[in-house]
Amino acid sequence: MNFGGGGSEDGDVDGDDVLDEENVSHGNFAAVPSYSYSPPQGDLLDLEPYEGMLFESEEAAKAFYNSYARRVGFSTRVSSSRRSRKDGAIIQRSFVCAKEGFRNLNEKRTKDREIKRPRTITRVGCKAALSVKIQDSGKWVVSNFVKEHNHELVPPDQVHCLRSHRQISGPAKTLIDTLQAAGMGPRRIMSALIKEYGGISKVGFTEVDCRNYMRNNRQRSLEGDIQLLLDYLKHMNIQNPGFFYAVQGDEDQCTGNVFWADSKARTNYIYFGDTVTFDTTYRSNRYRLPFAPFTGVNHHGQPVLFGCAFLINESEASFLWLFKTWLAAMSGQPPLSMTTDHDAVIRSAIMQVFPETRHRFCKWHIFKKCQEKLSHVFLEHPNFEADFHKCVNLTESTEEFETCWLSLVDKYGLRDHDWLQLIYLDRRQWVQVYLRDTFFAEMSITQRSDSMNSYFDGYVNASTNLNQFFKLYEKAVESRTEKEVKADYDTMNAFPVLKTPSPMEKQASEVYTKKLFMRFQEELVATLTFMANKVEDDGLVTTYQVAKFGDDHRAYYVRFNVLEMKATCSCQMFEFSGLLCRHVLAVFRVTNVLTLPSHYILKRWSRSAKSNVALEDRVADIINCYLESHTVRYNMLRHEAFKFVEKGAETVDSYAVAMTALEEASKKVSLVVKHDGRISLVNGHCRENLIRNGVRGNYNIEDEQRSLACPLAEDDMDAKIQELSYQLDCANRKCEVYRANLYSVLKDIDDHKQQLSIKVQNIKLSLKDGI
Repeated sequence: MNFGGGGSEDGDVDGDDVLDEENVSHGNFAAVPSYSYSPPQGDLLDLEPYEGMLFESEEAAKAFYNSYARRVGFSTRVSSSRRSRKDGAIIQRSFVCAKEGFRNLNEKRTKDREIKRPRTITRVGCKAALSVKIQDSGKWVVSNFVKEHNHELVPPDQVHCLRSHRQISGPAKTLIDTLQAAGMGPRRIMSALIKEYGGISKVGFTEVDCRNYMRNNRQRSLEGDIQLLLDYLKHMNIQNPGFFYAVQGDEDQCTGNVFWADSKARTNYIYFGDTVTFDTTYRSNRYRLPFAPFTGVNHHGQPVLFGCAFLINESEASFLWLFKTWLAAMSGQPPLSMTTDHDAVIRSAIMQVFPETRHRFCKWHIFKKCQEKLSHVFLEHPNFEADFHKCVNLTESTEEFETCWLSLVDKYGLRDHDWLQLIYLDRRQWVQVYLRDTFFAEMSITQRSDSMNSYFDGYVNASTNLNQFFKLYEKAVESRTEKEVKADYDTMNAFPVLKTPSPMEKQASEVYTKKLFMRFQEELVATLTFMANKVEDDGLVTTYQVAKFGDDHRAYYVRFNVLEMKATCSCQMFEFSGLLCRHVLAVFRVTNVLTLPSHYILKRWSRSAKSNVALEDRVADIINCYLESHTVRYNMLRHEAFKFVEKGAETVDSYAVAMTALEEASKKVSLVVKHDGRISLVNGHCRENLIRNGVRGNYNIEDEQRSLACPLAEDDMDAKIQELSYQLDCANRKCEVYRANLYSVLKDIDDHKQQLSIKVQNIKLSLKDGI
């Protein structure tokens, strides 16, 4: 008989009675063995094998040799066997040390393909073995025993890690089942088992075995219940033709993933599909359901559903199928951005299906994982959590983050921590300073969005099974729909309280939903504590330094293009959330921009977000509103004048024409100034206002001069009244702006006074301490 890589044949067995020889070479698999043997009883526990030793069965011989191996410190496996030519029954069996023989590196299954994660070499040619053969009496006798090993043996406190000794007993399985049903994960279950048995070496298996057992449990229970899900989806599809579902593989024998989206979810994506969260929290060991919803954020900042999936198989190919199926259900329009858990397989699938979509990992999932991976650091250093959050959330530039991160890992001695190195390499996909240039619909950079992992919170929990899921799913959808209806009602029927006389605040209250307006209002009111100082002007774009009064060391920079009415801030809040920040609004305040330009009002945040009609421009004429600012008028005239001068100076003839035009224009401007701008209003704002109201508005300067000298006709009198009313309205609006600016100055003075008072008190206290 051959032992793995070689050996001699046992001559005690009649060659004519032998049918063939089986080589059963078992590898070191991570899964728990499907078989288990009762340990030998009585005196056999302390015996050493010897030739001629008898056993009632082959299984008893195997159990004894494995028990002996546990005491000595090595693992066993079945090596080879012989069968009878008469009936095919096994008549001889060999058990060897797990390190017997050598790995065959020329196997066909591994020879022609690249191995990404090669297993460690464990076989070293050990000769230790036990052979048994059956006698005519039916008992099994030891025919050969080799005791010596060519490697070091494992000490008693580590022997439970050897594969042949890692077996989950019946009582342990019962306890795992109970704790798993209560929602506990493998790590917490192992802690309970260690406490129950009095040590890890007495448990008899590892956390990996526990994890695999729990996974197999879930797989078996789901295979029986998955038909319930398919029946439910078919029923929903019959009731609603807009209901979409798809099954990976054969629908009659479903063993793959399942995806579905109702008509409301698909419609929601049309309005709010710019950013998507793929939430895989429910597939973790804490939950019994491999459930993953696609969610987003509606115009009230509430979570909204885009579809759901059941993940039976979690390979990269399965995620590719799922994302492609979801994209097809959403009419093939990919989102601008997507948020998922920190998972390399999901990232690879997203890169292939959504190459243009900005992908980020959920920062809050990483923070949660940080508490697990660095629990010892949290216990030893109470300030670590605050420093970590400050580094991730409060840094204003990539350079500042890099410096802060290096300082953090050095301060706490974590430079070589494997998990921290891993998330640092992925920093561009979860640290905010790298992501602020992309829209993620978050109202704050440092606060968690309500939509993250919250759509089914309170409905799907640790004890939810598939039988309960359908009713809870429908309740969750119904509840979310009702909350959106309530938010719509509050927006349309509850008028917000304005905190300033600003026309911009009034405009925002009429355009935004209630929650979004309140968030905008916070930013607008905050501008009263900020100063905006011009630091650069290239003729087209003006740069402002914006800082809180008395806090110049943390300044933001706003670049403002007056002609296009576009502003960008270094904080990038508008790019990240879709709302203008207090820094841009502070610049608008000092440049007398009284209303929000239309391109800064995202339809997805407006009251008409779910309307097919374009967002109504609440301002009568955007250009006229721009012209209310002296800065805007000055810059527009200067820009046009530069172009006029360049063309006029090209030739002598063009110069003459230009000078004549300038002289004529100068006379007209002087006439307007002489009459306090009244003609400008007729030919500018009021003229267009009269046209919109059906009044003839083709006035020119001569008409105005005649109107000043002659009595006005009845029609002209009406037009004049409208003109004067418009002037009065403009004057009132300017007064409101001046009042707001005055309030800002008074507020700044009061704040400054308070700061000086605090400094005086501190000086007095320090003088007393010195005395």
